Amino acid sequence: MKIVLTGINAKYIHTNLAIYSLRAYAKEYKSQIKLMEFTINNYMEDILQAIYKEKPDFLGFSCYIWNVAYIGQLCAELRKVLPNAKIWLGGPEVSYDAKTRLEADTTIDGIMIGEGEETFKEVLDYYLGNKTSLVQVITETGARQQLDFSGLPFPYEDLDDFENKIIYYESSRGCPYSCSYCLSSIDKRVRLRNLELVKQELQVFLDQKVPQVKFVDRTFNCNKTHAMGIWNYIKDHDNGVTNFHFEISADILEEEELKLLNTMREGLVQLEIGVQSTNPKTLNAIHRNMNMNKLKYAVNRIHEGRNIHQHLDLIAGLPYEDYNSFKESFCEVYALKPDQLQLGFLKVLKGSGMYYDAKEWGIVYKSISPFEVLFTNWITYDEIIKLKLIENMVEIYYNSGQFVNALAYMEHFFPTPFAMYEELGDFYEKNKLTLMSHSRGRRFEILIDFMVEYKNKAFLSQLDIKAFSDILLHDMYLRENLKSRPTFASSKESYKTTIRNFFSEEEMLCNYLNFSGDIKITPKIKANLHMEHYDINLAETIRLGRTVTGSQYILYDYMNRNPLNYQGRDILITNL
Repeated sequence: MKIVLTGINAKYIHTNLAIYSLRAYAKEYKSQIKLMEFTINNYMEDILQAIYKEKPDFLGFSCYIWNVAYIGQLCAELRKVLPNAKIWLGGPEVSYDAKTRLEADTTIDGIMIGEGEETFKEVLDYYLGNKTSLVQVITETGARQQLDFSGLPFPYEDLDDFENKIIYYESSRGCPYSCSYCLSSIDKRVRLRNLELVKQELQVFLDQKVPQVKFVDRTFNCNKTHAMGIWNYIKDHDNGVTNFHFEISADILEEEELKLLNTMREGLVQLEIGVQSTNPKTLNAIHRNMNMNKLKYAVNRIHEGRNIHQHLDLIAGLPYEDYNSFKESFCEVYALKPDQLQLGFLKVLKGSGMYYDAKEWGIVYKSISPFEVLFTNWITYDEIIKLKLIENMVEIYYNSGQFVNALAYMEHFFPTPFAMYEELGDFYEKNKLTLMSHSRGRRFEILIDFMVEYKNKAFLSQLDIKAFSDILLHDMYLRENLKSRPTFASSKESYKTTIRNFFSEEEMLCNYLNFSGDIKITPKIKANLHMEHYDINLAETIRLGRTVTGSQYILYDYMNRNPLNYQGRDILITNL
């Protein structure tokens, strides 16, 4: 019997932990199991052909909100070309309406509900005739006893297969919280994988120097001893390369954990923190028990270390969150200066508390995945559309990390950060810029056009477009040693000689680069350097929101990039 387990991921860099876990558990059938991974961006015809060429007898799909519609269409076509294959689904997007789906969709043979390792093995036992214990109508199996989580085998075999991909790993299952929008709240019993076993498995990733390991634990730090054990281990065994991603509740971090996090190597750890809303009434309605003051304290303390990327989330469309309330939530979270701010929209997931409470809250959502909110008793579809535009602006200009200094300067001229992105979104829409694909350079030019128009509209005499252009140029050179000078940059003709002489003074250059005496300046090193002159004091102009004059030379060093934001090192040259 040939068995194919298929993961259809959102992006190429993602991997599907579920199919690797199923194969590892059904170890006696390993030689018969083939794993295949694709993305939702692949042509369906290509996936259809690839699977068909394998001629599987059993075909399994891992279903989530981003791929379930795609998989449904694919299964319909696969049934035509593989009429005798057994097609099974599993995963969170099919676990809570299995009977309805089986009755409506004749292209599939069965659905594995919930935790899948043991169920998958029993399904194979049944088809291969080794056992007959499987209840033949899968929708009648109901809940089963949870597995010994530490007894599950390590899911990964050959890590060479994961080059340039994110590896997903779980050290716990379940979540102690009851957030009504999340499926993890259904399983409130948290099972921790044996800590010594976790350390052994993490060492495999460290030895292979994989770029990133993403923990899928729903609230990684819900058990302090477990979290501290893992954090101490990866700190003590740091290979200088691997990054570990954790989803945490920041408000339950204690001083000991904060101190440890502040000592990590830059880029060793990144944290995802779900805030969702700062409206107390909203948090109460969704059963989210969170101390906002403690969360803010923890985020600020972590920032002090300047070593950890923090990703904070908000969700639009929650109960009691109207447009103005969401604006306040946005500004509160924005003030925490996260490295990324994800403005997401409520997904009404089958099986979640929100799914059953949707009518009570007047939540109307899309009938197809990802079942995203359209409007509620508190927010209109017009306002959701407006927030979508703001989300796009935040993604382009804030989350890209390419406009850090420009945004800090711009914020001085708007009543709130939210108002700034709101105005920018309106500018994009009015000029039909949302319908086009723009280069990175064009995004900078658009900001200048926007601020010129806004200056005239708001009568902002203090807003200096020339200074703003210099700040944008600084942002551009922080990220990239440009091959061609941007159109908005002032001429550097009068400074060429000074810059050329600086690069010829090898001792001075070595001092600024902190090179020891035995390191020589080679053409390759010079190719990773750039110098620029500005007629303003960049730092003070950005800080104050008004032009502070002062001749400055900045040396950009692309050999020593910041591991958190990939910016080159900028060095102020003071003796020219």
